[in-house]
Amino acid sequence: MNLPFEYERIAAGEFGGTTPTTTDFERARVVILPVPLDRTTSYVPGTRNGPHEILAASSHMELWDEETQTDVHSIGIFTLPEMEFPLGTMEEVIREIRRVATEIVSRGKFPFVLGGEHSITAPVVASLASKYDKLSVLQIDAHADLRESFMGTPHNHACAMRRTLEFARATQVGIRSLSTEEAAVAPTLPTEIFYDFNMRDDPDWIERVVDSLSETVYITIDVDGFDPAIMPATGTPEPGGLAWREALSLLRRVIERRTVVGCDLVELSPMAGNIAPNFMCAKLIYKILSYRFGQELD
Repeated sequence: MNLPFEYERIAAGEFGGTTPTTTDFERARVVILPVPLDRTTSYVPGTRNGPHEILAASSHMELWDEETQTDVHSIGIFTLPEMEFPLGTMEEVIREIRRVATEIVSRGKFPFVLGGEHSITAPVVASLASKYDKLSVLQIDAHADLRESFMGTPHNHACAMRRTLEFARATQVGIRSLSTEEAAVAPTLPTEIFYDFNMRDDPDWIERVVDSLSETVYITIDVDGFDPAIMPATGTPEPGGLAWREALSLLRRVIERRTVVGCDLVELSPMAGNIAPNFMCAKLIYKILSYRFGQELD
């Protein structure tokens, strides 16, 4: 942002704020794309406010990561303006998300997309699958999202992974909610499900998750994949789910053993008076970027 004079400031619209370094699009390694879509949420709405609140929270993070001993902000993180969807069908919205994601990917950037509802994932995966052969998707989520159609559209957030499987196979982690129809069709689809109720019975479950993924991976995180005790700010909460430390252990191991080429975080529905979930999302994004790019700063 150009000003006629300068002073220290925090920009809520830029991931991580403006200090200690800023960058432009061309020099950035990572491009943050806020996609505040909230068309098909089926319980509590509010995901349209998620990207803004994540960006606002991120401007209050300390940028030194004690675990990786890095400040990954310095690789160059550029935040695009929020997309807007005032009109148009869901089909048109999905096409536009795919077009914008393809623009980012074609320029060699690492896309990190902030939702918005989970239906944004499939078009982003489609853009990456056009560039990377044998792409696979790691999904952290409470819900299988394998419905063929829901509430009159195949692009409902409850269909997010069914649409994603049209472009890449998947590994689904933390699942603890699915319909009878989804349970029946799941064995026929190119996905492996790690159910929350029993996945930890195997002490090597994280290694099994990694082994199920191809060399090139996209990560999609629905925040309801976390225990609602630490992530209550979502429209479709489910008991159970991942704890903070075990989620980080999973993500770090995946990033160590596979090549992660993009990510999204979706379904944050901010709660008035409780900023902790917003900050947790910002921190999670920064942890993922620290795992992914921190070794380049050694």
